Amino acid sequence: MMTSELAGMGFVLGILTLGTILVGLGLKTWRYRVSSQSEIARDEAYRKLAEEAVSAQKRIAEDLSDLRARVASMEKMLQDVE
Repeated sequence: MMTSELAGMGFVLGILTLGTILVGLGLKTWRYRVSSQSEIARDEAYRKLAEEAVSAQKRIAEDLSDLRARVASMEKMLQDVE
């Protein structure tokens, strides 16, 4: 083989190697973006779920307080009747 042929093959190999590296980096970057977006969506879903749980817990506490007041009122009425 001639030196110019070897140089041409080396150049082609270099370009192929560089192309492979760039494609690999591009795929890794794309996968990272996709996973980051899914993590953000999951975090938002958890945040919404936590907000709903806190809201439900507040409603339950209010209902329990109301029930306690009603039971106390009924107990007082029963004691007055006796």
